[in-house]
Amino acid sequence: MILVTGAAGHIGNVLVRELVERNEKVRAMVLPGEDLTPLEGLDVEIFEGNILDRARLLEACSGVDLVFHLASLVAITSEQVDLMRRVNIDGTRNVIEAVREAGVRRLVYTSSIHALERPDPDITIDESLKFDPENPAGPYDRTKAAATLLVLEAASQGLDAVVVCPTGVIGPYDYKRSELGEMMLSWMKKSPSLTVQGKFDFVDVRDVAMGHILAAEKGKSGEVYLLSGEQLQISAMRSLVQQAADVDTTEIKFPARFAAFVAPLAEFIYKISHKKPKFTRYSIETLQSNSRISSRKAQAELGYKPRRLFDTIKDTVDWWKVNVHKTISALRTKTQKL
Repeated sequence: MILVTGAAGHIGNVLVRELVERNEKVRAMVLPGEDLTPLEGLDVEIFEGNILDRARLLEACSGVDLVFHLASLVAITSEQVDLMRRVNIDGTRNVIEAVREAGVRRLVYTSSIHALERPDPDITIDESLKFDPENPAGPYDRTKAAATLLVLEAASQGLDAVVVCPTGVIGPYDYKRSELGEMMLSWMKKSPSLTVQGKFDFVDVRDVAMGHILAAEKGKSGEVYLLSGEQLQISAMRSLVQQAADVDTTEIKFPARFAAFVAPLAEFIYKISHKKPKFTRYSIETLQSNSRISSRKAQAELGYKPRRLFDTIKDTVDWWKVNVHKTISALRTKTQKL
């Protein structure tokens, strides 16, 4: 039996799909009341609970051989920062303890490229960089770094655990409309659309899911593997999306400084609409940061092979055309409890 926390998320549901395709028995851990559309039609055991409930988490780990821990939270408003710390750090600590107590063979933890320290622009980002729990870039970065260090410390004490760090994840099955998904959707419409100056490394969610499986199969305990794809300018990404969607509209380019100036409105918009904003201060900063990221270690040791971003974008556009009516842009329903 394989347990996947955060199973209804973007990476989570795609990972579950791949595991089911391999005829694995999967226990999909979701929040109580969470929308299960991402897992609809999949032959899995749905397990309601949250990683802050130790007793429930231990029950979820019972009889499990492998745990993929993906559940985490990104704070949009300042009021959510404390909850994010508890989910990302305390929740991960709970997972480690439950894995130990239940006798789970291996833990694969989904960290983030943002958990690493931010190097100078001329340095290629790889696994030699340290995880920075004091990262000035933002509280999400710090919480993911702190959680990752907990996993690595547990590994040094004998827990069989591997860490993977995806970059900017895009791709089909984006039922909850990630920030990048919302951006791509806006470019598919037959109306003028925005781009923000900057670039980042983007990777196909299906390749990230496969990277998780490869890490579980071939990864060395206590090791970290970066799962990157291809660096691309935002304006160039918009062009590829419009090409795939067969639309050609006016591009409204936002300089980075101007975007950073208006981005604080995103928190106000979220409080009113409870919909994910087009961009935030954090995302603007990310697009200006160093995104020269290498996945050579994952390719050499795991056999990780990211596909062309052009193919990812085409597949994503095609998926949105068919499934947009099944997606929701709200971050969290009122029935979900932590």
